Order: sequence, then C-alpha cells, then structure tokens
Amino acid sequence: MKQYSLIVILHICLLAVLSVGVYVLFCADLWFSMLITSLFLLGTGIHLYYIQMKQLQMMRRLTDSLRYNDMTQAFRPPYKNKLMTEMAVELSETLQAFRARLLEEEVKHQYYESLLNKVDTAVLVTDMSGRIEWLNRAATAQLGQDPQLPAELLNLPSGETQVMRIHRNGATLEMAVATTLFVARGMERRLISLKNIHSVLERNEMEAWQKLIRVLTHEIMNSITPIISLSETLSERGVPMALKGAGGEKEYAVMLQAMQTIHRRSKGLLGFVENYRRLTRLPAPVCASVSVRELFTDLQKLFPDETIHFELPPSEKILDVDRAQIEQVLINLLKNAREASARREEPRIEVKAAFAPKVTSSLTSWRCTITVRDNGEGILPEVQDKIFVPFFTTKTAGSGIGLSLCKQIMNQHGGNISVYSEPGKGSCFTLQFS
Repeated sequence: MKQYSLIVILHICLLAVLSVGVYVLFCADLWFSMLITSLFLLGTGIHLYYIQMKQLQMMRRLTDSLRYNDMTQAFRPPYKNKLMTEMAVELSETLQAFRARLLEEEVKHQYYESLLNKVDTAVLVTDMSGRIEWLNRAATAQLGQDPQLPAELLNLPSGETQVMRIHRNGATLEMAVATTLFVARGMERRLISLKNIHSVLERNEMEAWQKLIRVLTHEIMNSITPIISLSETLSERGVPMALKGAGGEKEYAVMLQAMQTIHRRSKGLLGFVENYRRLTRLPAPVCASVSVRELFTDLQKLFPDETIHFELPPSEKILDVDRAQIEQVLINLLKNAREASARREEPRIEVKAAFAPKVTSSLTSWRCTITVRDNGEGILPEVQDKIFVPFFTTKTAGSGIGLSLCKQIMNQHGGNISVYSEPGKGSCFTLQFS
C-alpha cells in the first residue's frame, strides 16, 4: 500500500508539472509543444483514474463478500502490474484472515451452545419485554417449545435467586430461578437459569423419612418382640398353686385375658410396623421393555368397572420399567380414584398415556406420561403437598404409605409423580417417565 500511495503522489505531481508546462507553452505560443504536453497531461490523468477505478472495484468486491458472507472470493489483479498484484494479494489475505476469525467464532458459538445443551439446568435468553430469543434443550424439555414465563419470573431482580413453583401440563415444578442482565449488540437482554430442585428435595425428604422409619421400626420391634414372647409364655402357663381356690382362679382368668390381649395387640403392632418397613426395603427396579398397551389391557382386566375408562395407546409404544412395580403404582392410584369418586352419581375415571419425542439426536426416543383422572371430591390445597409424605393420610382406615410408596417407585425409575386437584371437581395424578 505504501508503493500505491507513492505512485498516486507521483501521478499528482506529474499532473501539476504538466499543467504548469502547458500554461508556459501556451504563453510562449509554442503550440506543437503545448499539444504534446497536453496529451501527456491527459494520459496521466486517465491512467490515475484507471488505477483508482480498479482499486475501487476490488474494494467493492471485498465489501460485497463481507456483506453477503461470501468468504470464497479470491482477488486477482485486473492487469499485470506489480502494484495491482500486491493489492490483490493483500485483499485476499485480509478476506482469509476474516474468514478464519469468523470460523473461530462459529466454532466457539457451537461449543458453548453444545455445552449449554448438555447441562440439566434450563437456560433462556429473553429481551426486556420477555420474548424468548433462545433456550437450551433442558428448557425445552422442562418448559416446552414455546413456554409462557410467569410475570414474577420476569420481574426478578438481577443477581438474585428465588425458589418458584411453575405449573406445566398439570404438574408442578419447583425451580431455583436466577436472572442476569447483559448487553449484546447494543441491546439489553436477560439471562434466566432454572434448576429443577423438586426431585432433589423429594429425594432428600424421602431419605430423611426412610432413616426415621428405620430408627423407629428398629426401636419399636426391639421393644415389642420381648413383650410378645413374654405374654405368650405367661398365657401358656397354668394356674399357679398359690392362686388355686378362694377366687384365685377367677383372678387368674382375668389376668390371662389381659395377657392374651397384650399378645394380640403387640402382634398387630408388629405387623403394622412391618408395613412401614416396606418403604425402606423396596427392591431396586428390574427394568425391561413393557408395552404400554399390554399394561393397560391387563389393568383393564383387574378393574372391569364401567366407571374406569382406559385409552389404549398404539401397540408399538414401549416403556423400559419394572412392570410389577409400575403396576402396583397404577393399582394404588386406581383404588384411590375409585374411593374418591364413589359418592358421585356418575363416577368416571380416565387412564391415558401420552408420548412426546425427547429432545435428543435420536428420533425413536420417547418420553411417556400416564395420567389417572377422576371426578371425585378432590384434594384440599393445604393437603396436596402432604399426600406423598409417609404416615400422612386423610382416610380413617388408611396407613399413609400407599402414595409415598408410589413416589419412591417413580423416583427409583428416574421419573416423577405429581397431582393436580380442585376440590369438588376431581384429581389428576400424573406419572412422568424419563
């Protein structure tokens, strides 16, 4: 480029000298010399214009390549000239350097996007009005393709983290939400991260309950076992000699009856405790391919009631689960639904399965959701958060382990169970399989 500048300066100086020469020759009436000098002046001007136009054309090709993202352009000199050759080489090198930088930025962009798509934390980018500009796969899986963000989430101060409940498809997601404001391309945007902590809280809660149950059952059984043994031994003994006669036998009969009552109630309490020990001794699921249609068909045979309606899915839909355990979950839910809707004039229970493709590279991967819906009495809002807690029940004869057992089975399958209920309208239990 320095050589090009020197050549342009020489052309301008030559034009100035020739212009002065033409003027001098004109004043001296040397017409022929003036004509020759004028031709040289015109040729120099035309040559300078030609150089400028060729350079302008090359620069325009460069700007068009950048504008239309065409990085395959190769610049050749318009004519054989050392100056133009060097300029063409410099422009080609400039375009190659820009292409390499653009490729590097694209690789970085793909790397970071792939990294964000691998994490299990939902990440969204919105403008200040709340319009979603980008979201990762975890956000799509948890919130859907076109999620509607609640207003309190958009109004969350930058840099703060809060726990929010987001309702989606009848399920409640407990999220740890954090927002950060940043500026990109001269516009302010909002980065939102949502971490589903519902499963973590449930797992920790279940582990705490299991530890408590293990301690309680161990202490209770250690105390009850000798009572059972002692009461059984005393019940089998005859009337002591000291109590024979003078009404002693009658008193012993009363005492024997009391011992038998103690023995019977102790054994009943032992059986009661054994039921709760099931929560801590649930075996790990042995998963196998199970046809959802076949599963529904077998359940339909167990519950032939006209009030229970099964919507049979296509035969090719498969679940990788422990069939016995999932059957137990559905049986518990159907029994509860039947009891809840028993007082209705027209009780109705619906069992459905829905399938949605997973956000993965595999087109054959599906996410299954099974719902059990009834039109029963519903569950009070203050009770809904407690129904999966061990020992909690609203039934007079309930043990409080049915739904907690369902929760534990779903957790061991990597899934989730949730409930949506309106008092007086019914309840809907949702089983979500990963």
